[in-house]
Parts: sequence; C-alpha cells; structure tokens
Amino acid sequence: MKLNGSEIIIECLKEQNVDTVFGYPGGAILNVYDALYKHSDEITHVLTSHEQGASHAADGYARATGKVGVCFATSGPGATNLVTGIATAYMDSIPMVAITCNVTVPLLGKDSFQEVDIAGITMPVTKHNFIVKDVTKLADTIRRAFRIAKEGRPGPVLIDVTKDVTANSCDYIKETPKTVERITDSISEEEVEKAVAMIQKAKKPVIFVGGGVIAAEASDELKKFVKKVDAPVTDSLMGKGAFDGSDPLYMGMLGMHGTKTANFSVSECDLLVVIGARFSDRVTGNAKKFAKNAKILQFDVDAAEINKNVKTDASVVGDALEVLKRVNTKLEQQNHQEWLAHIDELKEKFPMAYSKDCLNGPYIMEKIYELTNGDAIISTDVGQHQMWAAQHYKFKHPRTLLTSGGLGTMGYGLGAAIGAKVGCKDKTVINIAGDGCFRMNMNEVATATRYNIPVIEIVFNNHVLGMVRQWQDLFYGQRYASTVLDDQVDFVKVAEGLGAKGYRVTTIDEFEAAFKDAVALNIPCVIECVIDREDKVFPMVAPGAAISEAFDRKDLDAKQKLENK
Repeated sequence: MKLNGSEIIIECLKEQNVDTVFGYPGGAILNVYDALYKHSDEITHVLTSHEQGASHAADGYARATGKVGVCFATSGPGATNLVTGIATAYMDSIPMVAITCNVTVPLLGKDSFQEVDIAGITMPVTKHNFIVKDVTKLADTIRRAFRIAKEGRPGPVLIDVTKDVTANSCDYIKETPKTVERITDSISEEEVEKAVAMIQKAKKPVIFVGGGVIAAEASDELKKFVKKVDAPVTDSLMGKGAFDGSDPLYMGMLGMHGTKTANFSVSECDLLVVIGARFSDRVTGNAKKFAKNAKILQFDVDAAEINKNVKTDASVVGDALEVLKRVNTKLEQQNHQEWLAHIDELKEKFPMAYSKDCLNGPYIMEKIYELTNGDAIISTDVGQHQMWAAQHYKFKHPRTLLTSGGLGTMGYGLGAAIGAKVGCKDKTVINIAGDGCFRMNMNEVATATRYNIPVIEIVFNNHVLGMVRQWQDLFYGQRYASTVLDDQVDFVKVAEGLGAKGYRVTTIDEFEAAFKDAVALNIPCVIECVIDREDKVFPMVAPGAAISEAFDRKDLDAKQKLENK
C-alpha cells in the first residue's frame, strides 16, 4: 500500500504498540500531526506546555510502564527543547524514541528558518540517532530505532525526519516487531563459576543493586539470590524498588546521602556483589577508598561499565535476569547469621532519625508512605526533597520511583508524573518537588488540568534552593549566593490559575487532611508544604571523602563542641 511519510510514521508507531505520544506541534512536523489526527482513536496525543515537558513525560511513561516512551517536536527550538529530557533518559538508561522533523532536504545546511542539526546536537546523549532524507528508508529506520532503544542497556534514540520526507510517498508493508532477545552470548560459564565460588567463600557479603535490575525485570530473581546469599542489600537511587525496601535485609541507600548502615557495611564487607549499577561518584565517594576491604564482583549488561570507575575482581557481562538465574542454579544456600546480626546492630545504632515536632521533608514522606500503603508511584525533582523521598519512602516494588539520577534534572518530576499517570491510570501518582524545581516546569500543571490527569504535586517550600544552600552552609562559609527565594510567588494562586486545586499546609495534620482530600478528589492538585530553610539532608558524605566518613547532625554538633573547648 502506498502511504506518505507521515502516515508511515503513524503506522510504524502502531506496529510498535505505541498507545501514547507526548509532544508539541510546529510547522516542520505539521504533516505528522495531520496524520496523527486521523488516528486519534488509536494513539493518544498529550499536548504538553513545553517540549521539555513532553520529553520528561515520555521518560516517566517509560519508567513506570517498562514500554518505550515516545515524544514529538518540530524543528529548531522545538527540537532543542527536547535535549535536556533526552539527556536525562540517556544518563539513566531509559528507552525512549524522540521524533523530530526538520526543514526540507534542499534547505538543510543553509541556516534556514527553524533549522538546526538536532542529530549533531544530541549525538553525545543518545544511544543512537538518525536523519531520514529518503522516504523509502523511513519505516525501517523507525523499526530499528525502537529495537535499539529496548535492547541490551536501554536508552533514548532520536529520529530527525525532513519535512519533504513526511510528504513524499512510497510503498509500505506492515511488519510485526521481532522480539528483543536478552543478551546472553556474553555470559561465560567460567565467569559464573568464579562468581559462585567468590560468593560461597565470603563471610561478610553485601549486595548492591542498581537500575539495571529494574530494566531487566529481574526483581523476583534478585529476591531469590538475596535469600540464597543470606546477605544485606543496599541500592543506588536508580535501583530503588528493585529489592523490597521494607524487607529486613534492606539497609537503605548507598552513597553521599545513603544510610550510615549501608555506607559502613560496604566499607567493612569482604565481598561486594554489584548488580546493574555503574559506580556513580555519588555512590562511591572517594573511589580509591571505596569498599577497600572487599573483593568486588559485578554483574552488568554493558561491558563498558566493568572497571570504568572502580576496579573489579570478577565480573559477568550479560542481562541481569539471565545472570542471576545461572548463578542461583549453581549457588548453594549460604548462612551469614553473625554478619547479619552486626548489620542489625548498625541499624539500631544509626537510625534515620528526624524531628516530629514540626512539618519537615522526612515526616511528609513517611506520612505519604503510610497513607498510600507504599503503593503509589513517586516521581521527584532534584535536591533535598529528592533525597528525603529516597530515604524515607519504602519503595517495595520496581518502577515506583521516577527520578533523574544521572543528570540531576531540576524540573523533571511533574512531566514524569504526568507520563506515569497516563501509563498507569490505576495508580496514585505523586510528584515531590522543591520550590526551586517547581518554578522550572510548573507550566505543566496546565497539561494535567487540560486532560484532567489527576497527579498530586507536593512542593516542599523552604524559600531557598535547598541542596545548594546546604552545601553553602557546610562547605562555603554560609555565603548564600543566589540561593534565597524570598519573593512574592504564591504557589496556591499559581495552581488555581492553571486550573488545579491548591493547598498550603504548615503542620503534619494539615498535610494529612490536604493529601487525603487530593486523593479523594482525583483531580490535579498542588500541595505547598512550608518547611524550615535550615532543614538538611543527613547522613551526608563530604565531596572527596570516603563513604565510611558519613556524618549527620549529631556528628556536626559533637565536632563543634570539641572545637569550642
């Protein structure tokens, strides 16, 4: 059958079982939107307030559902507005396909109106990208893009299509997508045997879990592995929910704002088993001092991650689910009763304490956990609120924390929440934001109200850029350069002006009442929580320090007493 390029794009999306696209139209992509209009009963289009919101929504949709997220943008500034969202997905290995349209082939390279080399711009932050100048290559390019986005280590792919290709016609033959196979060819039986031997020899093992376990849908197999190894578990920010955060073997997050129990246990252990994690600097602290008493065994689908940041003693390269299955088959039941008793002592000695005398971030997160039974999808922006969410909400299931881990993108969370709610309509979806982050993309509240997407936006308002100010307080002599936000912005009026229900709360009782009301109303709601600007995220590891040097408020107070003597 003969179709024009725009129709081929839509048919290929249908081939890939795409049910939702997030985007913003413009002149270069108008033909595609015209074709999409004719298929609105098959593919839902969500018009965001800004192209960055579209990319974050596609990302959140992908994280929450496990499917490939899709976003559209026109040429020039439309395409460049996607870049931050594409980079966010790239850093966190999220499967996404961004389709942009450009000027016609004769106008390329001539500084034409709204022309930009988006493929060149995004090359460093995509898994792969394409420029399509020939309509006969369009369908196969789209199919290949979806395959690349999903296979191995997932990631974003960009397809830039010239406007004349969207108008030109050629024969189109429908194809059924081939199953994306798990990467198993790289799994060496010799390496598996070595891994099993290391585990069986260990007396004080720790299991460190990252987002790769979630991408591989390996949580059930991980649970079997943990029970067989009989070891405590810690995770990265991206690994939240891969292992049940309410399980007695769970120690909390590792790294700069990880628990003391997790940081100290990794510093003491004799074997660190790392599954689907990439040794980010926020996890390792001083890499030369990281897990210095341990042998390191790493399972990862991406061979490039082995020995990249931290030298390993052994590794198995391959899909996390397949690696765990093979290891579990060969591994005998282990017993580390004495080591686990020590871990329990650390938990008792170093609890995640916070004040219950006033409204604060940890208290709010634990209240949300209580009121949702831990079954909500939580998205976050980036900063103190993000860390409080990671520390104090027990993520029991995978795909329930959506957060920008690698890039640290302020303004990410609201778009991601919208994408997640569109993809998971039966779930309560909550975005946790700081007042600084909310300002960046609060226009997406209008997207939520336009389509009545009932997300709950919770804004921790301390009238400062909290995490940056925390660093200024601790490491920059309390010189608060450009981090104070004492201005006249009224978030409740902003919410109401954009069509949402707005609340302002100053106590935990007021928060509980507002949150229950927001859930019951099932409409877009914004809850502004006024908290103290002096609140900090603890524990913390100072930049350049070892994770064994994690400190909290008590440590700071004790240090100050010594200095004052």
